[in-house]
Amino acid sequence: MTSPVPAGRTQPAPVTHRTHHLADGREAVFFADRGTPPVERVADRRPLGERAGHGQVRFDRLTGEWVAVAAHRQSRTHLPPADQCPLCPSAGGRESEIPAEDFAVVVLENRFPSLGPELGELPAPGPAGERELWGAASPAFGRCEVVVFTPDHRGSFAGLAPERARTVVEAWAQRTEALSAMTGIRHVFPFENRGEDIGVTLHHPHGQIYAYPYPAPHAARLAARSRAHRERTGRALMGEVLADESAAGDRMVLTGQHFSAYVPYAARWPLEVHLVPHRQVPDLAALTGAERDELAVVYQDLVQRVDRLYATPTPYIAAWHQTPVTTADREAGWLHLQLTSPRRAEDKLKFLAGSEAAMGAFVNDVTAERTAAGLREAAR
Repeated sequence: MTSPVPAGRTQPAPVTHRTHHLADGREAVFFADRGTPPVERVADRRPLGERAGHGQVRFDRLTGEWVAVAAHRQSRTHLPPADQCPLCPSAGGRESEIPAEDFAVVVLENRFPSLGPELGELPAPGPAGERELWGAASPAFGRCEVVVFTPDHRGSFAGLAPERARTVVEAWAQRTEALSAMTGIRHVFPFENRGEDIGVTLHHPHGQIYAYPYPAPHAARLAARSRAHRERTGRALMGEVLADESAAGDRMVLTGQHFSAYVPYAARWPLEVHLVPHRQVPDLAALTGAERDELAVVYQDLVQRVDRLYATPTPYIAAWHQTPVTTADREAGWLHLQLTSPRRAEDKLKFLAGSEAAMGAFVNDVTAERTAAGLREAAR
Protein backbone atom coordinates (compact mmCIF):
# COMPACT_ATOMS: atom_id res chain seq x y z
CA MET A 1 0.00 0.00 0.00
CA THR A 2 1.07 3.59 -0.52
CA SER A 3 1.63 5.74 2.55
CA PRO A 4 1.72 9.47 3.32
CA VAL A 5 4.82 11.35 2.15
CA PRO A 6 7.48 11.13 4.93
CA ALA A 7 8.52 14.31 6.75
CA GLY A 8 11.15 16.26 4.87
CA ARG A 9 10.12 15.01 1.44
CA THR A 10 8.21 17.09 -1.04
CA GLN A 11 4.74 16.21 -2.20
CA PRO A 12 4.54 14.71 -5.71
CA ALA A 13 3.66 17.03 -8.55
CA PRO A 14 -0.09 17.44 -9.08
CA VAL A 15 -1.97 15.95 -12.00
CA THR A 16 -2.78 18.75 -14.43
CA HIS A 17 -5.40 19.06 -17.15
CA ARG A 18 -6.41 21.31 -20.03
CA THR A 19 -9.76 21.64 -21.79
CA HIS A 20 -10.00 21.74 -25.58
CA HIS A 21 -12.92 21.59 -28.01
CA LEU A 22 -13.69 19.17 -30.82
CA ALA A 23 -14.95 20.15 -34.27
CA ASP A 24 -18.62 20.03 -33.23
CA GLY A 25 -18.08 22.01 -30.03
CA ARG A 26 -17.83 19.12 -27.56
CA GLU A 27 -15.36 19.45 -24.71
CA ALA A 28 -12.31 17.20 -24.44
CA VAL A 29 -10.33 17.43 -21.20
CA PHE A 30 -6.73 16.21 -21.48
CA PHE A 31 -5.16 15.01 -18.21
CA ALA A 32 -1.40 14.58 -17.86
CA ASP A 33 0.49 12.09 -15.72
CA ARG A 34 2.31 13.61 -12.76
CA GLY A 35 5.35 15.64 -13.74
CA THR A 36 4.33 16.03 -17.38
CA PRO A 37 2.38 18.84 -19.06
CA PRO A 38 -1.05 18.28 -20.61
CA VAL A 39 -1.56 18.51 -24.36
CA GLU A 40 -1.35 22.23 -25.12
CA ARG A 41 -3.01 22.48 -28.53
CA VAL A 42 -5.36 20.36 -30.60
CA ALA A 43 -6.90 20.93 -34.01
CA ASP A 44 -9.92 18.80 -34.87
CA ARG A 45 -10.44 19.30 -38.61
CA ARG A 46 -13.15 16.70 -39.12
CA PRO A 47 -16.31 17.92 -40.91
CA LEU A 48 -18.61 16.79 -38.11
CA GLY A 49 -21.40 19.30 -38.62
CA GLU A 50 -23.94 19.83 -35.86
CA ARG A 51 -24.07 17.68 -32.76
CA ALA A 52 -26.47 14.74 -32.53
CA GLY A 53 -29.96 15.62 -31.32
CA HIS A 54 -30.87 15.10 -27.70
CA GLY A 55 -33.11 12.38 -26.38
CA GLN A 56 -35.94 12.73 -23.93
CA VAL A 57 -36.94 11.51 -20.48
CA ARG A 58 -40.37 10.22 -19.60
CA PHE A 59 -41.84 9.88 -16.13
CA ASP A 60 -43.08 6.44 -15.03
CA ARG A 61 -46.07 7.06 -12.78
CA LEU A 62 -46.10 3.50 -11.43
CA THR A 63 -42.56 3.60 -10.07
CA GLY A 64 -41.97 7.33 -9.73
CA GLU A 65 -38.82 7.01 -11.86
CA TRP A 66 -37.59 8.83 -14.95
CA VAL A 67 -36.73 6.75 -18.04
CA ALA A 68 -34.37 8.07 -20.73
CA VAL A 69 -35.28 7.48 -24.38
CA ALA A 70 -32.30 7.89 -26.72
CA ALA A 71 -33.40 6.73 -30.17
CA HIS A 72 -30.61 8.75 -31.80
CA ARG A 73 -28.02 6.35 -30.30
CA GLN A 74 -29.02 3.55 -32.67
CA SER A 75 -26.39 4.77 -35.15
CA ARG A 76 -23.49 4.84 -32.68
CA THR A 77 -20.23 3.04 -33.44
CA HIS A 78 -20.32 -0.69 -32.61
CA LEU A 79 -17.15 -2.78 -32.14
CA PRO A 80 -15.10 -1.28 -34.99
CA PRO A 81 -11.80 -2.89 -36.09
CA ALA A 82 -8.68 -1.60 -34.36
CA ASP A 83 -7.64 0.59 -37.30
CA GLN A 84 -10.98 2.43 -37.10
CA CYS A 85 -11.20 2.85 -33.33
CA PRO A 86 -12.50 6.35 -32.47
CA LEU A 87 -10.65 6.40 -29.13
CA CYS A 88 -7.15 5.83 -30.51
CA PRO A 89 -4.90 8.84 -31.15
CA SER A 90 -5.18 10.71 -34.43
CA ALA A 91 -2.08 9.63 -36.32
CA GLY A 92 -0.89 8.57 -39.75
CA GLY A 93 -3.54 10.61 -41.52
CA ARG A 94 -6.42 8.94 -39.66
CA GLU A 95 -8.53 11.33 -37.59
CA SER A 96 -10.28 10.04 -34.48
CA GLU A 97 -12.29 11.48 -31.60
CA ILE A 98 -8.99 12.50 -29.99
CA PRO A 99 -7.13 15.02 -32.18
CA ALA A 100 -3.66 14.34 -30.76
CA GLU A 101 -0.89 11.91 -31.65
CA ASP A 102 -0.31 11.07 -28.00
CA PHE A 103 -1.98 11.67 -24.65
CA ALA A 104 -2.29 10.25 -21.14
CA VAL A 105 -5.99 10.32 -20.18
CA VAL A 106 -8.76 12.14 -22.03
CA VAL A 107 -12.35 12.80 -20.95
CA LEU A 108 -14.60 13.87 -23.80
CA GLU A 109 -18.28 14.49 -24.22
CA ASN A 110 -19.96 11.44 -25.73
CA ARG A 111 -20.78 11.90 -29.40
CA PHE A 112 -23.93 9.81 -28.91
CA PRO A 113 -25.14 10.78 -25.43
CA SER A 114 -28.06 9.26 -23.57
CA LEU A 115 -28.33 12.53 -21.63
CA GLY A 116 -27.62 16.06 -22.81
CA PRO A 117 -25.98 18.02 -24.24
CA GLU A 118 -28.52 20.54 -22.95
CA LEU A 119 -28.59 21.33 -19.24
CA GLY A 120 -31.71 22.27 -17.34
CA GLU A 121 -34.20 21.44 -14.64
CA LEU A 122 -36.72 18.65 -15.06
CA PRO A 123 -40.39 19.58 -14.64
CA ALA A 124 -41.93 19.08 -11.22
CA PRO A 125 -45.49 17.91 -10.48
CA GLY A 126 -48.09 20.71 -10.54
CA PRO A 127 -51.47 21.08 -8.77
CA ALA A 128 -52.73 17.85 -10.34
CA GLY A 129 -49.71 15.91 -9.08
CA GLU A 130 -47.55 13.47 -11.04
CA ARG A 131 -50.29 12.96 -13.61
CA GLU A 132 -49.18 16.23 -15.20
CA LEU A 133 -45.80 14.63 -16.02
CA TRP A 134 -47.42 11.88 -18.11
CA GLY A 135 -47.46 12.44 -21.86
CA ALA A 136 -45.23 15.50 -21.69
CA ALA A 137 -41.68 14.27 -22.26
CA SER A 138 -38.84 16.52 -21.19
CA PRO A 139 -35.52 16.97 -22.98
CA ALA A 140 -32.97 14.54 -21.54
CA PHE A 141 -30.96 17.15 -19.69
CA GLY A 142 -27.56 16.10 -18.38
CA ARG A 143 -24.19 15.08 -19.67
CA CYS A 144 -22.46 11.88 -20.77
CA GLU A 145 -18.68 11.66 -20.97
CA VAL A 146 -16.18 9.02 -22.10
CA VAL A 147 -13.02 8.49 -20.03
CA VAL A 148 -10.19 7.16 -22.23
CA PHE A 149 -7.64 5.46 -19.96
CA THR A 150 -4.73 5.21 -22.39
CA PRO A 151 -3.76 5.78 -26.03
CA ASP A 152 -3.04 2.03 -26.34
CA HIS A 153 -5.88 0.20 -28.06
CA ARG A 154 -5.32 -3.10 -26.28
CA GLY A 155 -5.22 -3.80 -22.58
CA SER A 156 -7.38 -2.81 -19.62
CA PHE A 157 -7.35 -0.74 -16.46
CA ALA A 158 -5.66 -3.66 -14.70
CA GLY A 159 -2.66 -3.36 -17.00
CA LEU A 160 -2.10 0.39 -16.78
CA ALA A 161 1.15 1.73 -15.39
CA PRO A 162 0.64 2.80 -11.75
CA GLU A 163 1.05 6.49 -12.58
CA ARG A 164 -1.55 6.20 -15.34
CA ALA A 165 -4.02 4.54 -12.98
CA ARG A 166 -3.47 7.49 -10.61
CA THR A 167 -4.22 9.91 -13.45
CA VAL A 168 -7.51 8.13 -14.14
CA VAL A 169 -8.49 8.49 -10.47
CA GLU A 170 -7.71 12.21 -10.68
CA ALA A 171 -9.84 12.53 -13.82
CA TRP A 172 -12.80 10.85 -12.07
CA ALA A 173 -12.46 13.23 -9.12
CA GLN A 174 -12.09 16.38 -11.23
CA ARG A 175 -15.02 15.50 -13.49
CA THR A 176 -17.21 14.63 -10.48
CA GLU A 177 -16.60 18.07 -9.02
CA ALA A 178 -17.12 19.88 -12.32
CA LEU A 179 -20.27 18.00 -13.32
CA SER A 180 -21.83 18.28 -9.87
CA ALA A 181 -21.68 22.07 -10.18
CA MET A 182 -23.54 22.17 -13.52
CA THR A 183 -27.12 23.40 -13.78
CA GLY A 184 -29.71 20.74 -13.02
CA ILE A 185 -27.29 17.90 -12.25
CA ARG A 186 -28.50 15.77 -9.34
CA HIS A 187 -26.21 12.72 -9.47
CA VAL A 188 -22.80 11.89 -11.03
CA PHE A 189 -22.02 8.26 -11.86
CA PRO A 190 -18.55 7.14 -13.10
CA PHE A 191 -18.44 3.53 -14.31
CA GLU A 192 -16.64 1.06 -16.54
CA ASN A 193 -18.17 -1.71 -18.63
CA ARG A 194 -15.49 -4.25 -19.53
CA GLY A 195 -16.03 -7.11 -21.99
CA GLU A 196 -18.45 -7.95 -24.80
CA ASP A 197 -20.51 -10.11 -22.42
CA ILE A 198 -21.33 -6.88 -20.57
CA GLY A 199 -22.28 -5.12 -23.79
CA VAL A 200 -19.34 -2.86 -24.58
CA THR A 201 -19.37 -1.28 -28.04
CA LEU A 202 -15.69 -0.23 -28.11
CA HIS A 203 -12.73 -2.44 -27.17
CA HIS A 204 -10.38 0.45 -26.36
CA PRO A 205 -9.81 0.68 -22.55
CA HIS A 206 -12.25 3.31 -21.34
CA GLY A 207 -15.01 4.13 -18.90
CA GLN A 208 -17.90 6.55 -18.82
CA ILE A 209 -19.51 9.17 -16.61
CA TYR A 210 -23.24 9.92 -16.56
CA ALA A 211 -24.43 13.17 -14.97
CA TYR A 212 -28.16 12.71 -14.38
CA PRO A 213 -30.83 15.42 -13.95
CA TYR A 214 -32.33 13.19 -11.24
CA PRO A 215 -30.89 10.77 -8.67
CA ALA A 216 -30.63 7.40 -10.42
CA PRO A 217 -33.14 4.93 -8.89
CA HIS A 218 -30.59 2.74 -7.08
CA ALA A 219 -28.75 5.79 -5.75
CA ALA A 220 -32.05 7.25 -4.55
CA ARG A 221 -32.88 4.05 -2.63
CA LEU A 222 -29.44 3.91 -1.02
CA ALA A 223 -29.68 7.58 -0.10
CA ALA A 224 -33.10 7.15 1.49
CA ARG A 225 -31.93 4.23 3.63
CA SER A 226 -28.74 6.07 4.60
CA ARG A 227 -30.70 9.16 5.66
CA ALA A 228 -33.20 7.11 7.66
CA HIS A 229 -30.43 5.16 9.40
CA ARG A 230 -28.58 8.33 10.31
CA GLU A 231 -31.73 9.96 11.67
CA ARG A 232 -32.56 6.85 13.71
CA THR A 233 -29.11 5.96 15.07
CA GLY A 234 -26.85 8.96 14.47
CA ARG A 235 -24.45 6.69 12.60
CA ALA A 236 -23.56 6.17 8.94
CA LEU A 237 -25.02 2.97 7.47
CA MET A 238 -22.03 2.15 5.25
CA GLY A 239 -19.69 2.74 8.17
CA GLU A 240 -21.56 0.12 10.19
CA VAL A 241 -21.47 -2.36 7.30
CA LEU A 242 -17.73 -1.87 6.80
CA ALA A 243 -17.07 -2.35 10.53
CA ASP A 244 -19.21 -5.50 10.65
CA GLU A 245 -17.58 -7.01 7.56
CA SER A 246 -14.13 -6.24 8.96
CA ALA A 247 -15.04 -7.89 12.26
CA ALA A 248 -16.47 -11.00 10.56
CA GLY A 249 -13.39 -11.29 8.34
CA ASP A 250 -14.42 -14.21 6.14
CA ARG A 251 -15.63 -11.98 3.31
CA MET A 252 -12.75 -9.48 3.43
CA VAL A 253 -10.54 -9.34 0.33
CA LEU A 254 -7.96 -6.65 1.12
CA THR A 255 -7.32 -3.90 3.65
CA GLY A 256 -5.21 -0.78 3.18
CA GLN A 257 -4.59 2.36 5.19
CA HIS A 258 -7.52 4.23 3.61
CA PHE A 259 -9.59 1.58 1.78
CA SER A 260 -10.88 -1.94 2.29
CA ALA A 261 -12.57 -4.38 -0.08
CA TYR A 262 -15.00 -7.15 0.77
CA VAL A 263 -17.64 -9.35 -0.82
CA PRO A 264 -20.96 -8.22 0.70
CA TYR A 265 -22.85 -10.65 2.93
CA ALA A 266 -25.92 -10.51 0.66
CA ALA A 267 -24.09 -10.36 -2.67
CA ARG A 268 -26.48 -10.52 -5.63
CA TRP A 269 -23.97 -11.51 -8.29
CA PRO A 270 -21.68 -14.58 -8.46
CA LEU A 271 -18.78 -12.12 -8.47
CA GLU A 272 -19.42 -8.95 -6.49
CA VAL A 273 -17.00 -6.93 -4.39
CA HIS A 274 -17.25 -3.54 -2.68
CA LEU A 275 -14.30 -1.18 -2.26
CA VAL A 276 -14.96 1.33 0.53
CA PRO A 277 -12.97 4.24 1.97
CA HIS A 278 -12.43 4.10 5.72
CA ARG A 279 -13.44 7.75 6.02
CA GLN A 280 -16.98 8.90 5.24
CA VAL A 281 -16.86 10.94 2.03
CA PRO A 282 -19.74 11.61 -0.39
CA ASP A 283 -17.82 11.26 -3.65
CA LEU A 284 -14.44 10.90 -5.34
CA ALA A 285 -13.90 14.65 -5.37
CA ALA A 286 -13.88 14.68 -1.54
CA LEU A 287 -10.92 12.27 -1.27
CA THR A 288 -7.58 13.65 -0.10
CA GLY A 289 -4.42 13.32 -2.18
CA ALA A 290 -3.20 10.44 -0.01
CA GLU A 291 -6.55 8.65 -0.36
CA ARG A 292 -6.47 9.06 -4.14
CA ASP A 293 -2.92 7.70 -4.21
CA GLU A 294 -3.97 4.55 -2.37
CA LEU A 295 -7.19 4.20 -4.34
CA ALA A 296 -5.21 3.91 -7.57
CA VAL A 297 -3.19 1.09 -6.01
CA VAL A 298 -5.94 -0.93 -4.31
CA TYR A 299 -8.44 -0.59 -7.16
CA GLN A 300 -5.87 -1.79 -9.67
CA ASP A 301 -4.98 -4.65 -7.31
CA LEU A 302 -8.67 -5.58 -7.14
CA VAL A 303 -9.26 -5.72 -10.90
CA GLN A 304 -6.02 -7.65 -11.35
CA ARG A 305 -7.33 -10.27 -8.90
CA VAL A 306 -10.58 -10.44 -10.86
CA ASP A 307 -8.61 -11.14 -14.04
CA ARG A 308 -6.59 -13.89 -12.33
CA LEU A 309 -9.69 -15.87 -11.31
CA TYR A 310 -9.93 -17.53 -14.73
CA ALA A 311 -7.73 -18.22 -17.76
CA THR A 312 -9.50 -15.52 -19.77
CA PRO A 313 -10.38 -11.91 -18.80
CA THR A 314 -13.55 -11.62 -16.74
CA PRO A 315 -16.25 -9.18 -17.90
CA TYR A 316 -17.32 -6.76 -15.21
CA ILE A 317 -19.15 -3.55 -14.39
CA ALA A 318 -17.27 -1.23 -12.04
CA ALA A 319 -19.81 1.23 -10.62
CA TRP A 320 -18.83 4.17 -8.41
CA HIS A 321 -21.71 4.85 -6.02
CA GLN A 322 -21.54 8.56 -5.24
CA THR A 323 -24.15 10.41 -3.23
CA PRO A 324 -26.77 12.51 -5.03
CA VAL A 325 -26.01 16.22 -5.16
CA THR A 326 -28.08 17.33 -2.15
CA THR A 327 -26.90 18.38 1.30
CA ALA A 328 -28.87 15.73 3.24
CA ASP A 329 -27.62 12.91 1.00
CA ARG A 330 -24.01 14.08 1.19
CA GLU A 331 -24.20 14.15 4.99
CA ALA A 332 -25.56 10.61 5.23
CA GLY A 333 -24.06 8.84 2.21
CA TRP A 334 -20.71 7.11 1.77
CA LEU A 335 -18.75 6.66 -1.46
CA HIS A 336 -18.07 3.09 -2.52
CA LEU A 337 -17.27 1.00 -5.57
CA GLN A 338 -19.44 -1.97 -6.53
CA LEU A 339 -17.71 -4.29 -8.98
CA THR A 340 -19.92 -7.06 -10.36
CA SER A 341 -19.63 -9.76 -12.99
CA PRO A 342 -22.19 -12.23 -14.34
CA ARG A 343 -19.47 -14.88 -14.66
CA ARG A 344 -20.45 -17.73 -12.34
CA ALA A 345 -17.94 -20.29 -13.67
CA GLU A 346 -15.17 -20.58 -16.26
CA ASP A 347 -17.68 -21.20 -19.06
CA LYS A 348 -20.97 -19.97 -17.57
CA LEU A 349 -22.67 -16.57 -17.27
CA LYS A 350 -25.58 -15.62 -15.07
CA PHE A 351 -28.45 -14.08 -17.02
CA LEU A 352 -31.16 -12.03 -15.36
CA ALA A 353 -34.27 -14.17 -15.70
CA GLY A 354 -37.80 -13.77 -14.33
CA SER A 355 -37.08 -13.29 -10.64
CA GLU A 356 -34.21 -10.85 -11.16
CA ALA A 357 -35.33 -8.97 -14.28
CA ALA A 358 -39.03 -8.65 -13.46
CA MET A 359 -39.09 -8.61 -9.66
CA GLY A 360 -35.60 -7.43 -8.75
CA ALA A 361 -35.36 -10.46 -6.43
CA PHE A 362 -31.89 -11.91 -6.96
CA VAL A 363 -30.90 -15.55 -6.59
CA ASN A 364 -27.13 -16.00 -6.34
CA ASP A 365 -25.42 -19.22 -7.43
CA VAL A 366 -22.24 -18.63 -5.41
CA THR A 367 -21.77 -17.83 -1.71
CA ALA A 368 -20.09 -14.56 -0.78
CA GLU A 369 -17.57 -16.44 1.37
CA ARG A 370 -16.45 -18.60 -1.57
CA THR A 371 -16.04 -15.58 -3.83
CA ALA A 372 -14.01 -13.72 -1.20
CA ALA A 373 -11.73 -16.72 -0.71
CA GLY A 374 -11.09 -16.87 -4.45
CA LEU A 375 -10.18 -13.18 -4.60
CA ARG A 376 -7.84 -13.51 -1.61
CA GLU A 377 -6.11 -16.44 -3.29
CA ALA A 378 -5.75 -14.39 -6.50
CA ALA A 379 -3.40 -11.91 -4.82
CA ARG A 380 0.13 -11.84 -6.21
